[in-house]
Amino acid sequence: MTVFGIGLDHAVHSVDTLFRHAGLADQHGLDVVSVADHPYLGDRPDAYATIGLLLGRTTNVSGLVNVTNAARPAPLLARTVTTLSQLSGGRVVLGMGAGGSWDDIARLGVAKLGPAAAVRAFEEAITIVRLLSGGGDPITFDGEFYQVTDLPPAEVATPRIWTGSVGPRSLAVTGRLADGWIPGRAADWLSARYRESRPVVDEAAARAGRAPEDVATIYNFPGRITANPLPATRVHGRWVGGSVDQWVEELTGAVLDHDAGGFTLFPVDDGTPLDVVIGRWAQEIAPAVRKAVA
Repeated sequence: MTVFGIGLDHAVHSVDTLFRHAGLADQHGLDVVSVADHPYLGDRPDAYATIGLLLGRTTNVSGLVNVTNAARPAPLLARTVTTLSQLSGGRVVLGMGAGGSWDDIARLGVAKLGPAAAVRAFEEAITIVRLLSGGGDPITFDGEFYQVTDLPPAEVATPRIWTGSVGPRSLAVTGRLADGWIPGRAADWLSARYRESRPVVDEAAARAGRAPEDVATIYNFPGRITANPLPATRVHGRWVGGSVDQWVEELTGAVLDHDAGGFTLFPVDDGTPLDVVIGRWAQEIAPAVRKAVA
């Protein structure tokens, strides 16, 4: 089934609004609510504490940290996400990446990694999370970046892992190990980034003995949902939004023609109340696209 999510602002001054909008997403049948992870910013609550509270206040929607900051040690991250999965009935998606801003990450006291080392650490982190979930015998792992000794895995299944890979090495890790890929820099299904990057994911998946379709493409992108049709839904080739019907036509084509697995909308502040945007996205666009591609 095509996944529909919403990206929510979780600044300290807006937590009440965040909870209300997450509740609307849950009530209206969205699949995922997403928050960013920037622990070096003092006006942002911790992303995983926020997701934990959101899951406690909702019933059906899954929580996604989009994507997890590379400063979080993989063994503790594994314990965090498996605990959230146990407490919420499996309503967690794990977003991971190689680190988008190592200068900022290093401000947290973490050793700064170069691009190649960051990708190797990223691959080890996914490996550790998978080893420490799903039950089984205690795990000992002696890697380049992570070491664990005689740790029992959590009994819950590994959450879905979606990655924010950009470069060819991290894209290959995604193909080998992940369940979903989020194209970077808000690239959409008609972008050069998608056309050039997705084959790298597919080739790596095939070399690892996986089917390329095992790795869904989940798009993060901004856009307006307008009451009336827009004369142009793309500017300089990039999707900017439109009416409900224009969205349905575009996203249906993204699924049928470009194998899109899902969409996370980051609303644009154009004066439309976010309650209205969430309602249009969840109650009008998502059901119509799902019906069209069924």
